[in-house]
Amino acid sequence: MLPIDLHAAAQVAVIAAVTVLLRFLPFVVFGGGRPTPKYVVYLANVLPCAIMAMLVVYCLRGVDLAGPAHGLPELLAAAAVVALHLWRKNTLLSIAGGTALYMVLVQLVFV
Repeated sequence: MLPIDLHAAAQVAVIAAVTVLLRFLPFVVFGGGRPTPKYVVYLANVLPCAIMAMLVVYCLRGVDLAGPAHGLPELLAAAAVVALHLWRKNTLLSIAGGTALYMVLVQLVFV
């Protein structure tokens, strides 16, 4: 068995090599002035919305609708995220604003 420091260094080296390979691979596969395949363009268009939908479902899957708050903090925070994003078109502001509102609601309002 390797000493802990050498083992950690080997892990970091492998992780770094895989990261560099994954960053370099698209340029090898889709480079050379060739047009990007249609399915890759399609995936680039549809995956962001699909990922956001999956994240919303993941975040709201554990909401207790039978509980005392009936899921109201989650609903209000989600509505705030949508409203902020439609208003300012700033993803960071939308996420931070919704998170801050949710924290205020669950810590101060729906205690």
